[in-house]
Amino acid sequence: MLRVDRMEIIPVLGIGLAKEGDDVAELIMDGVKKSGINLEDGDVVVVAHSLVSKAEGKIVKLDEVTPSHHAIHLAKATGKDPRHVETVLRNAAKILRIGHGVIICETHHGFVCANAGVDASNSGGEAFLITLPDDPDESAHRIRSGLRRLAGVDVAVVITDSWGRPFRKGAVNVAIGCSGINPLLDLRGRKDLYGRVLRSKIICVADQIAAAAGLVMGEADEGTPAAVVKGLQYDKTNIPARTIIREEDEDLFR
Repeated sequence: MLRVDRMEIIPVLGIGLAKEGDDVAELIMDGVKKSGINLEDGDVVVVAHSLVSKAEGKIVKLDEVTPSHHAIHLAKATGKDPRHVETVLRNAAKILRIGHGVIICETHHGFVCANAGVDASNSGGEAFLITLPDDPDESAHRIRSGLRRLAGVDVAVVITDSWGRPFRKGAVNVAIGCSGINPLLDLRGRKDLYGRVLRSKIICVADQIAAAAGLVMGEADEGTPAAVVKGLQYDKTNIPARTIIREEDEDLFR
């Protein structure tokens, strides 16, 4: 069961800019050492997907993208660069809504988010875009294995992205990949303070961790693409973040 008596979230400084082929675990360990962090068993390492995507070569050069007729049409409706729209279409399994300059998509992973997770922020400049990792859970597993190899510690890893939410303004960090942690805490069947049996209460622990870490990682630059969470007692069952995705027949927002 999730329990917090006292929790500490420490930014991992000095990681710098990643490039294709980099070992993310090595980048994080270098930052951990520079930051004076003692990485221990049971810590949770939170990593921005931008760091992972760059290391995995998920960068798109706009001058290498030829927009389709569909992309050109949508670009006029959204005010976006047609090449940006084309990249969104290539990373989308479905288009769900279009409006206010945003294309709400379902990605190939099953995520529902703006612009299929394609972003210009932290991509490397005006001429580049960054896309999501192909398999964020597998990416988290590789990072976790790398940290075990490099530091001899068993930690959980949560990979994050910044998303908006239905009916609420502002974006928050959410978990798109994880390893070494059960992302969900199922409280159904337990009783509340008044003895009432809980029937629908499931807590997304991974999203809570992601959002909390976002407070020290920031959003405007890639200077702090990772953080270490200490003091959190969590279910260490290794369950992927894809289990967070709500089944379509339970989704009341589509």
